Amino acid sequence: MSDFDVPAGIDVLRVFCDPDGRHGNPLGVVRDGRAWPDEASRLALAGRLGFSETIFVDDPERGHIDIYTPGLRLPFAGHPLVGAAWLLDLEILELPVGEVFARQDGEFTWITARPEWAPPRTLEQYASVAEVEALTGPPPGEGWLYVWAWEEEAAGRVRARAFPRRGPGGAGAGAAEIVEDEATGAAALLLSAHLGRALNIMQGRGSQILTAPAPDGMVEIGGRVLLAHPGRP
Repeated sequence: MSDFDVPAGIDVLRVFCDPDGRHGNPLGVVRDGRAWPDEASRLALAGRLGFSETIFVDDPERGHIDIYTPGLRLPFAGHPLVGAAWLLDLEILELPVGEVFARQDGEFTWITARPEWAPPRTLEQYASVAEVEALTGPPPGEGWLYVWAWEEEAAGRVRARAFPRRGPGGAGAGAAEIVEDEATGAAALLLSAHLGRALNIMQGRGSQILTAPAPDGMVEIGGRVLLAHPGRP
């Protein structure tokens, strides 16, 4: 039994699950991108599916993928790349920003990326985990917001939540119904780069994202991936 009603041929993954396989951010995966050949058709499908991101696989052997929210095309995004690396079992993914290297380590899939590839995010530190968890919706303001607090600073444990705050008529307005993003690899990457250390982040309802500094100013992002809905029988 699946919770997802999607067209045939589209896989749904959960990326950044917790140790028990719960939570994670849903990701739509179109294995054959040729069926949606242009940006307009891909935006329409991403809007219909309603996930924070959907990827179109244009070349499964070379790892060439195209990423969309319900409102815009993205040159880079964290959880779609972790999901694609797991599903396609590739060591390199090709994106407009450059090559993204991936690896498997036990139950975790990792990608390595540059912080400057990530879209801008406002990182706002709260004084306590309780304050982060007490939010009933996005705080007032505009622009993509990532709120976080130390759960255990010495161990690098962070509690975080993410709010796209896309306004009507703005970039990505088609995704305005996504009030809170469950697990956000790009924001985790930026936070890890900002703090200059490895992190173990619990985001949203309980999704887990790991980060680690890498050579040349890059950052690794890792997490568990599960197939929530197979696109094929």
